[in-house]
Amino acid sequence: MIFNLHAKLLALSVTSLLALSACDDESSFAPRDDEPTSSSSESVTPKSSESETSVSSSSVRSSSSVASSSSVRSSSSAPVEDLSSSSSAKSSSSAKSSSSAKSSSSAKSSSSVTPKSSSSEYVPFDHSQTLAGAWRIGEDRYKTFTDPRNGRSYYYITIYSEYKGYSVTVMAENLNVGEMVLGENDQNDDSKIERYCYNNDTTKCDEFGGLYQWAEMMQLPSRCNTESCTDLIQPNHQGICPDGWRLFTYDDYCVVMGYEDINNDGVKGLRSTYGFSGTNSSGFSLTGAGVRTKKGGFTQLKKIIQWAYPEEHESDKNLYIYTGYVSGSDNDAPSRDLRDLKKLGLSVRCTKLEE
Repeated sequence: MIFNLHAKLLALSVTSLLALSACDDESSFAPRDDEPTSSSSESVTPKSSESETSVSSSSVRSSSSVASSSSVRSSSSAPVEDLSSSSSAKSSSSAKSSSSAKSSSSAKSSSSVTPKSSSSEYVPFDHSQTLAGAWRIGEDRYKTFTDPRNGRSYYYITIYSEYKGYSVTVMAENLNVGEMVLGENDQNDDSKIERYCYNNDTTKCDEFGGLYQWAEMMQLPSRCNTESCTDLIQPNHQGICPDGWRLFTYDDYCVVMGYEDINNDGVKGLRSTYGFSGTNSSGFSLTGAGVRTKKGGFTQLKKIIQWAYPEEHESDKNLYIYTGYVSGSDNDAPSRDLRDLKKLGLSVRCTKLEE
């Protein structure tokens, strides 16, 4: 009995170390080019199979090694395909800083568009369905934040990590802001925030969040999808995140992945139980939002999620950026060097700034 207990503890330790090794050793990863298969926060008990939890946002950790993400736009690229059409150039002087991100008046909220629905009356999606139950992550871990630009409310959570003892406060939902444009078009209008909705259906944006090209996410000139704009990337880059928030970085991912994994769930613990084959033991609640491809189509809904980091990829800063990718069918952790096209439409998560 004692021998078996020691063996089990050793196995759990080894698995946890392997899951975080990507965050400590960047040399072991290779690029990936294949297709992807003023508002207030308050404590809340979201609807779920169990009551949920609430955590203080002030505990968000800041790391000097974090790839910053605060005042530009991004076009996250998913492992889907290459895209090469250039967008109408936004001059660097017109690039929006985190404080000057497109105002709510110019961006149509997800609720301002009449969504497609089979019935005459659309019932908004209940996002508490995607969260972890209190029995799994503890009481009162989730709080809510309302984006003043469109009145959209988001759940967020503070995740305490075994990775260097850090913690991070992150949205437990994908961002959904902006005016929908058809998938066949690039997000080229630099005067407003634009988003893709899966299959050009706004109800999918309500459920899974919007999909954004890298320059859009970063709130940079659209020309940054086809040329390097490294000099416009700011520390704690805000992009299309609300005031008080910044774009999710690779370092944030490492902190999230270092959640207290007592059940040895690994990446499965990042995925929601809502249609994404996860346990959600971290509370991060990833859902399978799919991607908008280089050809303007949509693919992999409920099968994958991919997001972009606020960093251009060293292999080709004109066209590629670093991305994260999680599949509902395997438990492989995203590598540090995963790359994809700036012009793909990917999901966006935001991280709360320290107060």
